Amino acid sequence: MVIVQNEDFNLQVEYDRLRAKSSVGAVVTFCGLVRDLNQGEKVSALTLEHYPGMTEKMLLDITEQANKRWQLIDCTVIHRVGELQLQDQIVFVGIASLHRGDAFAACEFIIDYLKTQAPFWKKEQLMGCDSHWVDARESDLAALNKWCEK
Repeated sequence: MVIVQNEDFNLQVEYDRLRAKSSVGAVVTFCGLVRDLNQGEKVSALTLEHYPGMTEKMLLDITEQANKRWQLIDCTVIHRVGELQLQDQIVFVGIASLHRGDAFAACEFIIDYLKTQAPFWKKEQLMGCDSHWVDARESDLAALNKWCEK
């Protein structure tokens, strides 16, 4: 399941949905939050923009790649857009599988691809009046490259 939305999401609801099947032996989840510091600058808010249709298709492609690499029972990706405040939830990735290894690997794979390949445009509002668009960091690209070598 892939959802791009303005509204917040409920972690317990998403976790409960992932573990609903009796064959599930492991659930791994990741939740990204808006933090107050990025690369040495104090951040007061974050705005995420996307291109509807294209973004959802890319997220589905990423989850399909994960399903081909690992034995997954279920997968949820929820990504928020719009203006977010400090400590707001940005993204949820939840993986249900038979075993923890597949769940951990698939969750990390999806996050690494989301950070670098998903068509979101992020603008940080800094303390004061300045703002700037955020690019993927070198560390994000390095994380992505490890999956390309496998």
